[in-house]
Amino acid sequence: QVQLEESGGGLAQAGGSLRLSCTASGHTAGSFTMGYFRQTPAKDREFVGAIDWSGGSAYYPDSVRGRFTISREGQNTVILQMNSLKPEDTAVYYCAASFSVRATFAKDYYYWGQGTQVTVSS
Repeated sequence: QVQLEESGGGLAQAGGSLRLSCTASGHTAGSFTMGYFRQTPAKDREFVGAIDWSGGSAYYPDSVRGRFTISREGQNTVILQMNSLKPEDTAVYYCAASFSVRATFAKDYYYWGQGTQVTVSS
């Protein structure tokens, strides 16, 4: 069993930045792809980005590429740095862990954090 604990988030103005952190605990041995998703009441869970187990390859959808960066800090912590925030980035953000490589769909992720609210004001 793997537990994912998220921190960060909160309120930012458009053009500002926020940083999310996700730390895995429990049976973390092995190779996980770590990803972030976001969800609003009006939309399905949307892929925001992910990084492979070695931390050497990150990938993003067009909606956030160039603004969001995912990185690893040590073996069990992943950081989502969000810059140039827009009001449409407002959502609950979830970190997740997958056994798959290049996982971009929510169904590919087995473990999930509790979610953290990000609100961007215009």
